[in-house]
Amino acid sequence: MSGVWVFKNGVVRLVENPGPDPVDGSRQGSSNTKRKVLVHTPSNEVITSYGVLERKLSPLGWERYYDDPDLLQFHKRSTIHLISLPKDFNKFKSMHMYDIVVKNRNTFEVRDM
Repeated sequence: MSGVWVFKNGVVRLVENPGPDPVDGSRQGSSNTKRKVLVHTPSNEVITSYGVLERKLSPLGWERYYDDPDLLQFHKRSTIHLISLPKDFNKFKSMHMYDIVVKNRNTFEVRDM
């Protein structure tokens, strides 16, 4: 995992391959930045939708949690862990992928596309 941990507005997040920050604080995407994908390692399947992800998480004991209408959330009864994801799969970023990996060791990994 490479990048820089950034603390902004009370939230810490990992910024991968950070470039120089422009004066206005916006970031321009680099065309040579590799896209990350979440892979279910037992099947070597790339997670391409939340439906696929839910089918992989369910046998591991994760259940949908409907507390927040703006998020897709999964809770594992035997733990205090909660996976919170944006409703729109297009906003599914590497920080969400790494959260899933940390909470499901040896089952998922993040790879460069």
